[in-house]
Amino acid sequence: MLKILSLWLVLFLSGCGYNTLQQQDEQIKAAWAEVVNQYQRRADLVPNLVEVVKGYAAHEKEVLAQVTQARAKVGSIQATPELLADPGAFARFQAAQGELSSALARLLAVVENYPQLKADALFRDLQAQLEGTENRITVARNRYIQAVQAYNVTVRSFPTNLTAKLFGFEVKPNFGVENERAISIAPKVDFGVHPR
Repeated sequence: MLKILSLWLVLFLSGCGYNTLQQQDEQIKAAWAEVVNQYQRRADLVPNLVEVVKGYAAHEKEVLAQVTQARAKVGSIQATPELLADPGAFARFQAAQGELSSALARLLAVVENYPQLKADALFRDLQAQLEGTENRITVARNRYIQAVQAYNVTVRSFPTNLTAKLFGFEVKPNFGVENERAISIAPKVDFGVHPR
């Protein structure tokens, strides 16, 4: 009887999905670490970018202050793996990163008014690094999204969902679109050709 019970227990545990949940949870943590790494890289570039722009566009204090404040807000959020278990904290992290992205976009729009700044080699280098980092952020976020999707499907699928409930595995939050209403509006294109 003990052998039959042991065999049944081994078969049950091998098919319960516990190891799969552990593996996918670790994949999420690794993907999250890469997201945070790329966001940190961007945050590290911001002070140098602001200093270079200050030299050419000192009277753009409001935009420079917004970028600095947004970076400080990003830096104040501890992006630990535990943040993934708190949807509210995750939303605050995502909102802070969105604010920094918006502030940087405004800063780069201001730069268009300063041809000498655009020609500065240090600025061009920082801008190229920032663009590369934004691409890395997109790739890292995509990997995180895929890892969370696989994990969430496992957590919600039978019979693994029973194991998930038993051991406290819950659905994890994922990145979303920051402003769905804004992206649903088609952009207006104007090539500067106006009828006379």
